[in-house]
Order: sequence, then structure tokens, then C-alpha cells
Amino acid sequence: MPELIFLGKVFSGLGEGKKFIGLPWVKRQVEMKLGFSPYLGTLNIRLTEEGIKKKILFQNAKGMVVEPQADYCPGILFRAYIDAVECAIVFPQIPNYPNDVLEIIAPVCLREKLKLADGDAVIVAVTV
Repeated sequence: MPELIFLGKVFSGLGEGKKFIGLPWVKRQVEMKLGFSPYLGTLNIRLTEEGIKKKILFQNAKGMVVEPQADYCPGILFRAYIDAVECAIVFPQIPNYPNDVLEIIAPVCLREKLKLADGDAVIVAVTV
């Protein structure tokens, strides 16, 4: 299966991903579309310049849509892997969302599982 590789560094977010993943309708759709129950939180990756260019082009690809409830925006999911750990990238469909940020969800806490800290370099392989 073809892959698109994103390179970047781990950084701490504002906790918004945790709130979003904690919504019952989001969790239910992730389970249905990806086949796993998401860990309550996201891993935030600050992309390299090359990664930003790839993300801008890739954002228009056809992924799995998390259909929003009222007052929320949709998210687009793509299956991915970090060091052979199954995960998914989420493109929040929020106006002015930063192009240099990649949000990752997984069935486990990726920081713990992969022993990641802020500033650590990661490679995210997205299946396309």
C-alpha cells in the first residue's frame, strides 16, 4: 500500500484534541471508521517545511469524514503508523488551522508507548 511520509517534532498542544476525542459521537465514529477506540488525547507533531507542503497538498485527498454535531467542525481521518504502531492523522476542518501541525490519534497513548517527549523527531507514515 502506498505511503506518504511526514517528518516533524513532538510538541505539547492546548488540550483541545483531548476534548474533541472525548465527545461520544467522535469516539463512536472513530471506532466505526478506524476499528479502534481512541486514546483520550492527540499527539501533536510540528511539521518540517517539506511536511507542510505535503500536508497542504494532501488535505484535499479523500479520507474518512467524522461528521460533526451542531456547533462543531468535521475532521478528516487517514490511517497511519508511527514505528509500526497503528494510528491515524486527523485534519480538523477548522478555519485557519495551522499548516505546520499534524494531529495524531491512536488506540494507545503514543507518548508513553513510544517514549516520546517534546522535541523528539518522529516519522509518520500515512497510507494512501
